[in-house]
Amino acid sequence: MNQNKKIGICSLCGRERKLTFHHLIPKTCHSNKWFKKNFSRDDMNHRGVELCSECHKFIHKTHTEKELGRNFNTVEKLMADPKIMKFVKWVKKQK
Repeated sequence: MNQNKKIGICSLCGRERKLTFHHLIPKTCHSNKWFKKNFSRDDMNHRGVELCSECHKFIHKTHTEKELGRNFNTVEKLMADPKIMKFVKWVKKQK
């Protein structure tokens, strides 16, 4: 898997960093019947955001792939999660 890193603004913390693409519906869920029923293949492949590595790692450490795909499949839903909000608030203060 090629995760080209580019410099830009993280969609969660707003810091300028090297970014990676976060699939809001994780690739491991794409073959699951529930996801196939509720999302188009195009939506599953392209729905995502550019995140810094710190935010990206924290999201995957905090929730399972299925939880992310079902409950946190938009930036707004990610930011509504208290654990993620707390982390983002903290990481914004880091160098």
